[in-house]
Amino acid sequence: MSGQGEYVIDGTAIRSKRAMFTTLASALSFPDWFGHNLDALYDCLTDLSWLPEGDIKLVWTDSEVLAGADPTGYAGIREVLDDAVEGFATPGRSLAVEIS
Repeated sequence: MSGQGEYVIDGTAIRSKRAMFTTLASALSFPDWFGHNLDALYDCLTDLSWLPEGDIKLVWTDSEVLAGADPTGYAGIREVLDDAVEGFATPGRSLAVEIS
């Protein structure tokens, strides 16, 4: 298995679910078909075949900014991130999410 790719989301300026979608799409090089909704986020996170080989670690810092500004959006994104880690099934790879 190859090394781990770490992708950091700086949450200091993320105050809406939409902003988080845009930031994730950019950080993880989501394909053009990404629909900027929770279902599409799950679909992309459980695929990630376009990223380099190896394990994937997503680090989201300052998540409390979104939690305070958009609690419902934060909860939805957290749930999708947790579900994607469980549902990630690409052989020889893993997805880890660290939220602070």
